[in-house]
Amino acid sequence: MIRTLDARALGVDAVVTALERPPSRAPSGVSAAVDEILAGVRARGDAAVLAYTAKLDGFAAPSAPALAIATAAMDAALRALEPAARAALDYAAERIERYHAAAMPKSWRLTDEHGSSLGQEVRPLDRVGIYIPGGRAAYPSTVLMTAVPARVAGVKEIVLVTPPGADGSVNPVVLAAARVAGVTEGWRIGGAQAVAALAYGTATIRRVDKIVGPGNIYVALAKTRVVGEVGIDMMAGPSEVVVVADAAADPDWIAADLLAQAEHDPMARAVLITDAPALAPRVEKALAARLAMLPRREIAAAALRDHGALILTESLERAVEIANRLAPEHLELMVAVPAALLPRVRHAGAIFLGAHTPEVVGDYVAGPNHVLPTAGTARFASPLGTEDFVKRSSVLEYSPSGLAAALPHLTTLSRIEGLTAHGSAAEARTKKDQGGHA
Repeated sequence: MIRTLDARALGVDAVVTALERPPSRAPSGVSAAVDEILAGVRARGDAAVLAYTAKLDGFAAPSAPALAIATAAMDAALRALEPAARAALDYAAERIERYHAAAMPKSWRLTDEHGSSLGQEVRPLDRVGIYIPGGRAAYPSTVLMTAVPARVAGVKEIVLVTPPGADGSVNPVVLAAARVAGVTEGWRIGGAQAVAALAYGTATIRRVDKIVGPGNIYVALAKTRVVGEVGIDMMAGPSEVVVVADAAADPDWIAADLLAQAEHDPMARAVLITDAPALAPRVEKALAARLAMLPRREIAAAALRDHGALILTESLERAVEIANRLAPEHLELMVAVPAALLPRVRHAGAIFLGAHTPEVVGDYVAGPNHVLPTAGTARFASPLGTEDFVKRSSVLEYSPSGLAAALPHLTTLSRIEGLTAHGSAAEARTKKDQGGHA
């Protein structure tokens, strides 16, 4: 069901190699289809969006304005929501807002010894698009995780796109979450055509500054193709969790956390790394028991078989070393003293400390974002946050004495680079300040 790898005998390099995935390359047919859709929407605008929505989602809208999701529909969905669901959305939204407000980048200034002022101004993006997957499942949590940080950052126009059903319907809980999160505009379009509409704009749908949110391979590939036209957050891959556990960890809790990731997708990764050899067979037994009762058992079983592992190491320090090499989306430190291991963690999208912090609290209600770097990109990428919805401008205000002090160094550097007019632009000011000719 799930393989066991002994890092004590194989070595860290061999274990990491055994867990490597093939390079993430889109099949040529997918790549060609995405390019066709992007080119079609860019050339034909609304007509192409309508055609692809009818062809790919089965919804034949009579016109582009009919693709719009009215704010009244969001209000109605929120009013109709069962009390428990409304309370859960409000609870999660409040915690997400509180966390992201604390992490909001700030404008700042410093003044140097010459009285010159330097700093930065932080400004929100004007208009962002959030992609919310549809189809077989509904993701109101992703609405909150993408829209709330944008609203906290000060974005005025938050545009939701999501695939419709064949009758044009959108899951009512997604609509309710959109109202709770502060979405200002919605469209019942999905796939690469939604990305194209947001990136290029049409006669009906205005372009955005940035597109965020997860999607299938068509959406992910389309996002990478439009970089430069707009900004994007990241190219998200299959979900993954690595659990580092010691002998005191509960095997059933570990199994539950591994399956919480494995049920996402057959490509999902669920890995345990432990220095307690007796723990691995107990986790394997717990996995089998839980898997038998899981509605999505076929998906989870495929993920465990093809991408899961139980890894034995000689120490917790070595376990964290392997985790760093994997750079997982989610890392759980299910050990007696997780704070002792935390300084050793260099690469992880989100880190969950202690036995009572299952990864699923991060998925829904804790507050930190669940849109995270995957496929080892936590080596250089970060979770979605308010910093993704702002841009920074440098601000410089030199005093006369500050410019005079900088002049010899500035002119030397401009001479070295062969750009003498650069130096002259500063020199002209200092001459005039000293009573010379401008």
